Amino acid sequence: ARSDKRSHAQEHSFTFARSSCFRGLDGSGSRDWWQLGLKVKTGGIWTVNGGTRWVSSSAARAQTYDEAFRGAREELERFWSQAARGVSWCTRWEKTLDNTHAVFPKWFVGGELNMCFNAVDRHVEAGRGDQPAIIHDSPVTGTKQIITYRELQDQVSRLAGVLVKHGVKKGDLVVIYMPMIPQAMFTMLACARLGAPHSLIFGGFASKELSIRIDHAKPKLLVTASFGIEPGRRVAYIPLVEKALELSSYKPHKVLVYSRPGMERVSMSSGLGLDWDEEMTSAQPQECVPVPADHPLYVLYTSGTTGTPKGVVRDTGGYAVMLNWTMSNVYGLRPGEVWWAASDLGWVVGHSYICYAPLLHGNTTVLYEGKPVGTPDPGAFFRVMSEHGTASVFTAPTAIRAIRQQDPQAAHGKRYILNRLRSLFVAGERCDIETLEWAKKSFGVPVLDHWWQTESGSAITASCIGLGNSLVPPAGTAGKPVPGYNVMVINDEMQPVKPRTLGNIVVKLPLPPGAAQSLWQNAKLFEELYFTKFPGYYDTMDAGYADEEGFVYIMSRSDDVMNVAGHRLSSGALEESVLQHPSVVDCAVVGLEDSLKGHVPLALCVLQNDYQQNPDVVVKELVKLVRDTIGPVAAFRKVLFVKALPKTRSGKIPRSSLANLVNVVYTIVPFITFKS
Repeated sequence: ARSDKRSHAQEHSFTFARSSCFRGLDGSGSRDWWQLGLKVKTGGIWTVNGGTRWVSSSAARAQTYDEAFRGAREELERFWSQAARGVSWCTRWEKTLDNTHAVFPKWFVGGELNMCFNAVDRHVEAGRGDQPAIIHDSPVTGTKQIITYRELQDQVSRLAGVLVKHGVKKGDLVVIYMPMIPQAMFTMLACARLGAPHSLIFGGFASKELSIRIDHAKPKLLVTASFGIEPGRRVAYIPLVEKALELSSYKPHKVLVYSRPGMERVSMSSGLGLDWDEEMTSAQPQECVPVPADHPLYVLYTSGTTGTPKGVVRDTGGYAVMLNWTMSNVYGLRPGEVWWAASDLGWVVGHSYICYAPLLHGNTTVLYEGKPVGTPDPGAFFRVMSEHGTASVFTAPTAIRAIRQQDPQAAHGKRYILNRLRSLFVAGERCDIETLEWAKKSFGVPVLDHWWQTESGSAITASCIGLGNSLVPPAGTAGKPVPGYNVMVINDEMQPVKPRTLGNIVVKLPLPPGAAQSLWQNAKLFEELYFTKFPGYYDTMDAGYADEEGFVYIMSRSDDVMNVAGHRLSSGALEESVLQHPSVVDCAVVGLEDSLKGHVPLALCVLQNDYQQNPDVVVKELVKLVRDTIGPVAAFRKVLFVKALPKTRSGKIPRSSLANLVNVVYTIVPFITFKS
């Protein structure tokens, strides 16, 4: 039944209903809509080829990658003005780009829109209300739920009414502290509906970290859930929230609590608590509030925040334009198809590609509350792809490595048919070639690495398959620069380096729509952090190189480049070599201090569960592998086998912490167990 609805949405045209909130006025005073590239003056109704129709943004003549990249570089205002027509505006912008201050470009100046209208309401008004918007698949609770666009509109508009009832208005910030449940997305969209920026924090974050963000963000309201569910255990959120409020000097006015079905109801002891179900029963639905294009949509605190909190501020207009454009041009999706970003809503991938981008583009998005392994087995990802008919999937290399470690032959995955899957994208960390090749073989589709950051909000480099780029790019590449990102590789003196020479990866200003607007309440730090070292460029703080054809290879963070006897070596390149060994499933290479060479590489390796070799033999083979692929200059001789590598919540290896661990002398205090 679901597949029939999707094909109907893709193959047929639908009528746009009138929406008084989203009619602009042109100079003559007549009603004027700007939507999906067509401008008509018919009292708010679209006229296309003699009828009123839904028109996909892919209806225009398809561009090639080279045409798009050249257009975004040489005629950027024209290029992004065209792209902006894939978004519904209530007031058309007066100027596409105001680049008076290159560090703080303003896109679509004078334009007004609403993100929630674009992500939800316009699809309902186009006659697509019965299409699934969200598929919530929760193996940790044993439940599945399909939410249509019409149901989503109802939930979000009523939740917006709850927020308004308790004082939230345009410009007020709301903190969201929830697990991977639809209610988290409802809250994001309800905030967007009102023009209230949200700050979604990874559910289960420690109370101290939550309190730091509350103090910095100063939310009018905090929204949470009773429990998060991890394999084999429940995480009680209310005690964490109450402890955070004790630690923070700022207190939100109220805390809205969603009680998860089938679990005991938990209330706040402080008296701040509001019951989600009770509030929703009497809620008055709210209409979308138009906001300026540069109005903040959300604040996302970067992982590993220390010292001054760094909350990336995302605008509304530029972000909507970029996300909608990428769904078809980077990922090659058509409206109505099922898309799954296997990430967490608390990270930038979750904001961009679980919530906003697929809904903007009219896709069905999968919200997965589970793990790649252990819920219940390494076949979990294959099941989700097969059962829900995903056309494309986005995940992290860490997830694929976890599956490979537990099921090297992908035996669990072979139980499922992936006949709708066309592509698999990976990002979040560098994907080694061995993992990439294993994924290609196991999932049976092209696996494409691409590179982006919390600050960019979408891909900086990618294989833009919607623009006709190859599905088989060179091994190890993260693709070519996405149109709008003028990527360069330079040395510390800001001179371009030769092809295949390791250097600093930077982006020439201005940054395209959707990139970070600033840091919350700290524009000065934003400028100092990203734009001071290389004036005129955005410093990605990543190191890598480009080849003769323009493909970009991300090797490591700039501070993960080690100096071995005067030779600059990337930890990523060394890890690539080590991971070629069939017994090694995960690896981190850090610099070990050496009195003669300055540093020598130390590999921390995780072996396959079923490996049979003598560890001493594995070490000798690894030394030879690195010597053959990198060369004797690597001086690679040291290997340490470990059961697992530490990972951040976003799946990255904390190499600087590992380097500190292996280079600092620690006093080990033994544990003493007393028996009564």
